[in-house]
Amino acid sequence: MKRWINLVFATISLMVSVMPTFAKDVKQITFDLAIQPKFASCLGVEGWPAPTATVTVTRGALHDTLSLSAQNLKPQLGFDLFTIQNTNLLADGQTDPNFVNFGLAWYQTDVQANSEGEAKVTIQTILLDQIFGFDPAADLPPTHTFHVGFWFTNPEDAVACGFDAATPTPFNGEQNAGPNAMISLPNAKTNLGPLCTSPNTKTDPATCNE
Repeated sequence: MKRWINLVFATISLMVSVMPTFAKDVKQITFDLAIQPKFASCLGVEGWPAPTATVTVTRGALHDTLSLSAQNLKPQLGFDLFTIQNTNLLADGQTDPNFVNFGLAWYQTDVQANSEGEAKVTIQTILLDQIFGFDPAADLPPTHTFHVGFWFTNPEDAVACGFDAATPTPFNGEQNAGPNAMISLPNAKTNLGPLCTSPNTKTDPATCNE
């Protein structure tokens, strides 16, 4: 009898260990944003520690909550935070030589550094696993935006790092922004952004279980 009980418990343990993790099982994630190497000196202050930004996303019943906390930014700099389809960085933080564009982008909130170079912001929306947009008129199928990043609001703030302010990016409310300052990294195995918590590796490329 004892052997039979031990066998039952061993079988249950094995079943639990091999059960897949579903998206709804992950209640919270935390990840860091990486600095765009080209614009690092315009983002921070010489002699200070390197800027850092950490994102925490908590799953909710009707929507999720994202909190971003950044430190050691150049004081009073303004940024615009987006969720985006693609990142231009590899999993190791290096620039992706095959990068084409950021793809679909959703404007989420402004981010403002204070006099101490700190910035905090919180948003509530659909984020984990199911964030997507589509446009039948433009032949755009449902497209996920699993990456997070923020852009310099003022193009002039990145000119010293080689950015051409005469050719701004559309990443602010006036569509007259600077370059990306910090952005999330892809998963090294799946190449998906961190807002996907349950990757499906049975597809090629990997997709996200919703």
